[in-house]
Amino acid sequence: MKKKESEDEGERNLATEGLFSERTYLAMAETFSALSDPTRAKIIHILCMGESSVGNLAERTSVSPSAVSHQLRLLRQLGLVRFRRQGQSSIYALDDHHVALLFREAHEHVGEFLLGRREEEDQ
Repeated sequence: MKKKESEDEGERNLATEGLFSERTYLAMAETFSALSDPTRAKIIHILCMGESSVGNLAERTSVSPSAVSHQLRLLRQLGLVRFRRQGQSSIYALDDHHVALLFREAHEHVGEFLLGRREEEDQ
């Protein structure tokens, strides 16, 4: 029950705090746009499971290492991922827990949406 209470509380806060700045809306739109690319979504999903190197991400997404590096650069610029050096390799991780929460919520929403569509088609 605590989760529901906190969700309701969050909704009330959004409802009462007024509109955000244009800069905030732009940053939010860029964040959602970053997830609009299937390769970037796969990268985020893999990083939800833990840190990963460019080579591992390339292998798991079936994309070239240079293409993965390009996507990671964009995700890093948006504050969604961070990296650290380990020898000559760069190890990537989600920037913070909010990125994983956003990804999980999007996945849950898509699952519910698609389930609803299938139910409508069956009727």
